[in-house]
Amino acid sequence: QNRVVREFPSITVDDPRNYPSSGSSVLLPIDENEPIEAEVMVCGGAPRGAFSRAKQGIFDAASRSCGRIKVTDETPSWAMEDMPMPRVMSDMLHHPTGDVVIINGAGSGTAGWEIGQNPVTRPVIYRPHGVEDIRFSVMSPATRPRMYHSSAVLLTDGRVLVGGSNPHPYYNFTGVQYPTDLSLEAYSPPYLRPEYDPIRPRIMNINESFRYMQSFWVTFTVLRFLKLSVVSVRIVAPSFTTHSFGMNQRMVVLKTSELYCVGSEEYRVTAIGPSTAELAPPGYYLLFVVHAGIPSSGMWVKIQ
Repeated sequence: QNRVVREFPSITVDDPRNYPSSGSSVLLPIDENEPIEAEVMVCGGAPRGAFSRAKQGIFDAASRSCGRIKVTDETPSWAMEDMPMPRVMSDMLHHPTGDVVIINGAGSGTAGWEIGQNPVTRPVIYRPHGVEDIRFSVMSPATRPRMYHSSAVLLTDGRVLVGGSNPHPYYNFTGVQYPTDLSLEAYSPPYLRPEYDPIRPRIMNINESFRYMQSFWVTFTVLRFLKLSVVSVRIVAPSFTTHSFGMNQRMVVLKTSELYCVGSEEYRVTAIGPSTAELAPPGYYLLFVVHAGIPSSGMWVKIQ
């Protein structure tokens, strides 16, 4: 109705985050087993004036800073941290575990034609609930630079599909520093390592009913079951990612009521559908069972 309903404080580190100083953002997982909090995380960007200077051939280092703010707090404030490396034009995606991967982007310059430099090929994993000084982990580098007009999306098997990169007004495949790249490649997070296969759950079946506030069950198998307290059920809305922004993306950790063995290496967990459409709007989600920090492959469900 064209009125301001709430105003939040400015982010503490005064680096622009919007285009062309393209930072990235994500709504951190919402856990229905805890008092409901909505916390937003914003990472990267570029200093003020970086766009104009880059057009003159002067490439400022991107921002290292990340800020978290609980928008549901009475008096919200920013908590700031630094990434292991500066980044602009990155993408931020949920892992099924609740961690966030920061991937793609450049280390200097900004978004726009020919004004990004120093591609950042190493993904970074951020653990929202980890120990503060070790929340970030740097992963193995990608094989190709992914800067302006690159993208990323979570796949059903837990990998992250990355693709594209074109910092030119046209498709330039030769004769330029960073050629147009139409290829795709998949990044495999640490939870997909073969040594975790014995504790990796595999979803066998979900009963048909999946509605708000209604219980449903998921049957899964696991070779080496550890204990009840390390099983959770969570849903991830698929994102449409472009220009460093994953639209529609969110994760909700559902309430679980009981878990029991139904056969050899087979278990059934009862969970409760999201409590409101504000927490999980109607539509399609990937449902994961996570056991001891290791997720299953996702199964498509529809909330209606």
